Amino acid sequence: MLALTRKSGESIVINDNIVIEILAVQDGRVKVGLAAPREMRILRKEVYDAIQETNKESATLKTDKEQEVNVLKQLLKK
Repeated sequence: MLALTRKSGESIVINDNIVIEILAVQDGRVKVGLAAPREMRILRKEVYDAIQETNKESATLKTDKEQEVNVLKQLLKK
C-alpha cells in the first residue's frame, strides 16, 4: 500500500484517467472527490464487501439447489 500525505485542494492521479482530490479536512474527517471514466464502477469498501458476501451466499445457495435437484433426479430414476 502506498501512503501519501495530501492537503485540502491537492490531488493524486492514477493511470492518467483517475483523479482523487482532497476536498476538505475537518473534525477528523476527510472529504474526497473522485473523477474517473463513467464506465468505471467506484464503490465504498463496505458496499463492495457486502456485494462480495451476497455473491458468495448466492453461489452456495445455487450449489445446494443443484445438489437437491440431482438427488431428486436420482430418486425419480428408481
